[in-house]
Amino acid sequence: MSAKTKLPIGQEAIEKKGWIGAHKYLLLRRISQAIFLLLFLIGPWFGLWIVKGNLAGSLTLDVLPLTDPLVLLQGIVARHWPEMTAIIGALIVGVAYALIGGRVYCSWVCPINPVTDGAHWLHEKLGLQKGWQPKKNTRYWVLGMVLIVSALTGTIAWEFVNPITMLHRGLIFGIGFAWSFVIAVFLFDLFVSRRGWCGHLCPVGAFYDLLGTKSILRVSARNRAACDDCMDCFAVCPEMHVITPALRGKGDETPLILSPDCTNCGRCIDVCSVDVFRFTHRFDQSPAPGRDDAATQSPARDARAA
Repeated sequence: MSAKTKLPIGQEAIEKKGWIGAHKYLLLRRISQAIFLLLFLIGPWFGLWIVKGNLAGSLTLDVLPLTDPLVLLQGIVARHWPEMTAIIGALIVGVAYALIGGRVYCSWVCPINPVTDGAHWLHEKLGLQKGWQPKKNTRYWVLGMVLIVSALTGTIAWEFVNPITMLHRGLIFGIGFAWSFVIAVFLFDLFVSRRGWCGHLCPVGAFYDLLGTKSILRVSARNRAACDDCMDCFAVCPEMHVITPALRGKGDETPLILSPDCTNCGRCIDVCSVDVFRFTHRFDQSPAPGRDDAATQSPARDARAA
């Protein structure tokens, strides 16, 4: 790779897999996010009430209750005991994300994700500096403060400023004050902190991070021996620190990305021209020699061939 001119990020993948192949999971994520959003909007927009409510709490086909577990937790600490349907809805959502992967919510469901992705894209296009980067555990402190404020005020405090809720309100009721919260997130990621909102501040992401600590769905660097150090995966990953242990590991070290910070967005899979990464499960024990292992084995194979 060092002997070649460094191509723009993702260009090698596009040349090898085609544009669609190199953006497969991006396209699927946008379709998923649009579907979830439209399910909530076609009721107030067109009177077709498949889903009533929003991502904080909803009822699908007047049968299936779904509740954001963080909203339920805020209600409990605020001393408002929820109805049984809300508890059942939170259990359904909580178990699903605990099994699938907590931060799948962030990359495949949350409607703010396209907003922050757009801010990051413009940030890169303008060549802006990385900016202020809060410490990794800041979002957990924000999560703790949300629960404390809920307990002190007796309210579900985060819903008063939650950009996700504000986006829903803005789309339903039109231009209004709610959009200021969404615009603030965009400007924060654009000018203040690159990928700062989702990666460092959002308490919803922090909650689902904790919820998905032992989740089943994982990304694996199974073909890590083929890595050519193009660094594109690090460039596109919103939580780049999760890649190193899996990618740089040796043969006896797991190629699985086990950090709950991973959003399972598939960006690393899309952008890799040599197909290092793939989706799998946390019990995948497939052998995955590291690059050092491959380097030491190659001379031995050449000697045997000679």
